[in-house]
Amino acid sequence: MFSLRQILAQHSPVLLIDSSSTLIQVGLWTNAQAVAWEAAEREAGTGVFASTENLLQAAGVSLTQIEAFIFCAGPGSVLGIRTAAAAIRIWNTLRPRPVFSFTSLELVAHFEKTKRAGSAFSVIADARRETWHQIQVDERANISPLRRVPATALTGTLLTPTFFRHWAPLPPAVENVSYHTGAMLETLNDAPLFSENLDPDAFLHEAPSYLTWTPQIHRAPSTS
Repeated sequence: MFSLRQILAQHSPVLLIDSSSTLIQVGLWTNAQAVAWEAAEREAGTGVFASTENLLQAAGVSLTQIEAFIFCAGPGSVLGIRTAAAAIRIWNTLRPRPVFSFTSLELVAHFEKTKRAGSAFSVIADARRETWHQIQVDERANISPLRRVPATALTGTLLTPTFFRHWAPLPPAVENVSYHTGAMLETLNDAPLFSENLDPDAFLHEAPSYLTWTPQIHRAPSTS
């Protein structure tokens, strides 16, 4: 795992895309300190590209000058994340560059534990089918792996990031917390949040399964 400081020490400029929520967020580091952000509540199919273009134009940087990409692999909007991942794969066909990924709930967990010393809590997001993505933080600030649990397993202090869609009702007394990627990363320069990702795609707890079918030849009905 890498920290943001380690990535920026090796690569510049670096482009980050977080399309895991309804707020598309794109960040650009032109050196270890200088950073600019573009954020918009837009559909990912246009928002990822429009925000990236606006940010690069304002900074006077072209895509070919980017030395590394970072993207949020989820959990969150699978369509949004796959849009960003596909864009990065396409851009890397022009010139291969390192790609790093992070997970949304782990980012929130690291950020919130800096404000809740000695408190245990869980960060959750809807995983559909009456299940929830969950990361737990204990009283000693230990962070659990990301897991998928039924709604009945959600107990204690529960936090959920803003801008994340949910299809099931939120658990009682859940607290909405900020999901502004730039503000969180500003205080987490040394947190080991990033892993190198050779094949950018959305995070899934398990590989998708598909129903199989046996084709049958359809014959015209008999007229006799």
